[in-house]
Amino acid sequence: MTKKTKNKYNHYTEDFRREAVRRSELPDVSAVDVARELGIHPNQIYNWRNQYKRLTEKQFNTMDGVDYSKQESEELRKLKRQVADLKEENEFLKKATAYFAKPNW
Repeated sequence: MTKKTKNKYNHYTEDFRREAVRRSELPDVSAVDVARELGIHPNQIYNWRNQYKRLTEKQFNTMDGVDYSKQESEELRKLKRQVADLKEENEFLKKATAYFAKPNW
């Protein structure tokens, strides 16, 4: 007879985690109470709360239907393009300055 092995880590949906964090932040409710009710360890709620506040790329990257990771990455790409353009302009101006600084004999 083979022994069934249970997955060492439980994987919870983002909705489940968000709801657990939301409920643990209600007045007169502790994370321990919510964890006991959901059958999880209280530290899990504290971890999710920290992840939720930081809006990491892997978990909780959306809040109230807004995808912050996408918006942030689009802004980052835009800023990188601007930096590249400014560097190119700066190089051109350096060359132009050097050209016009030469004496015309």
